[in-house]
Amino acid sequence: MKQIQQQLNSNGLMVMDDPKSLVSEAFRLLRTNLQFMGVDKPLKRIVVTSSNLGEGKSFTIANLAMSIAATGSRVLLIDADLRKPRIHKIFLLENYRGLSSILAGDISADFVPQEAGIENLHIITSGPVPPNPAELLGSSKMKQFLNKVSSMYDIVLLDSPPVNSVADTSILSTSVDGVILVVEAGSTPREAAILAKQQLEKVKAHILGVVLNKVKQTGSGYYYYYYYYGESGGHEKKRKKRRS
Repeated sequence: MKQIQQQLNSNGLMVMDDPKSLVSEAFRLLRTNLQFMGVDKPLKRIVVTSSNLGEGKSFTIANLAMSIAATGSRVLLIDADLRKPRIHKIFLLENYRGLSSILAGDISADFVPQEAGIENLHIITSGPVPPNPAELLGSSKMKQFLNKVSSMYDIVLLDSPPVNSVADTSILSTSVDGVILVVEAGSTPREAAILAKQQLEKVKAHILGVVLNKVKQTGSGYYYYYYYYGESGGHEKKRKKRRS
């Protein structure tokens, strides 16, 4: 188990690797903001996406899931990116069956989620890449599955494909309580971020906020900043940590 934990630490799980870091604190801040936003109506199902590939959505959702689980809440993390899944790689899990298997009817919906050695956190990986991801995510079986797992866990987090690339996230966002958009500083074109927001608004998705990831300082290494924009439109705080 100790060896597995060490391997997990090297996979970008900052909340586990350095729980006292400012990056970990930023995820706790994000967690707290989500809790306050769900005071009147709890946010049970949240999608985390990005405008394009490589902006850190999987890194973000993995650390957010761990941060929430640390409070004692039962968390289910689902890899709903059925095209280029990464959650199983981050948590070192098998992926020969998973969400696509459940939706295709290959295994029972009672399929037991995998554990990653983290208390209160269970994971359903993507499973084999299917030929029809959008159809599976928009199916009645997906809605039934989400209803079922939502009754079993305090919160369900779904990692989904970049919203500008395919229709999957727009489809999935109609079945959840909110969406978090991850953008990469200095890389994500402003137009791409705006387009992602517009795509989500077209389907009346509830955009909870934006995480600005990987702010680079020339000659000073990398700093990770997390800005959280709530429904009020104003940013809360920023946190940073140097990565040499």
